[in-house]
Amino acid sequence: MHHDASPFFIAPHRFDAADDGTGPLLDRRHELVPEDGERVLGRHRLHVAGHLLGPSQTWLRWALPAPVALTVTDRRMAYASTGSQLGLVGARHRRGRRMPALVSGQVRWQWPSRLESVPATEDAPARVLVVCDALRTIQQPALALIGPSPQVDELSQQIRRAVAAFRLARPELVDLSPPERDALSRLTFVAPRPNQARVVLPGSLPVEFHSRDDYYRPRHADHLSYSAASGQQ
Repeated sequence: MHHDASPFFIAPHRFDAADDGTGPLLDRRHELVPEDGERVLGRHRLHVAGHLLGPSQTWLRWALPAPVALTVTDRRMAYASTGSQLGLVGARHRRGRRMPALVSGQVRWQWPSRLESVPATEDAPARVLVVCDALRTIQQPALALIGPSPQVDELSQQIRRAVAAFRLARPELVDLSPPERDALSRLTFVAPRPNQARVVLPGSLPVEFHSRDDYYRPRHADHLSYSAASGQQ
């Protein structure tokens, strides 16, 4: 496992590629195998989707039709889904090509720069977007975690506390300023304000997309507004 490897959000070949050692290690039951010293904080079952955020718009780039098993640890969150096929929005595949039956991915806690909460509506469940900054572009990859409001709220608090504790315990990752350390310390024990839509996570490291196509791929039918994206599952 390469600890500085960027997470998968966009390109489909980053899902459990045989020659890519950056994915989560799973056991026979397709559950996460913790690393030495890694503590499991929680397990969830919910839907996930991948987005690409711009300054005023968001694009839904992929979605999994079946729920995933999500494991949250003190170092990362990792998800796996069996029997699902990756649905790429607006993508065309060659006839006869089969997508993998096992889909997995992870986000290590050095990457997220903020959490964006989208409340449930009559037409769509609640979701929280785990947003990362990216090198050489203002666009930001985001992983959406989608489910019932109580579950998503619990998961959001679990993530922000785990991210804050991870960064405070590893000053070698990034040079935190005193205000950033204070902000992270507050995240470990202070509950978010009611209806707080955004939680900033100081000390994040930017990710880098896997290929040039992830930066410059033409966008057409996969363009969504924030309100439309919040209703997409």
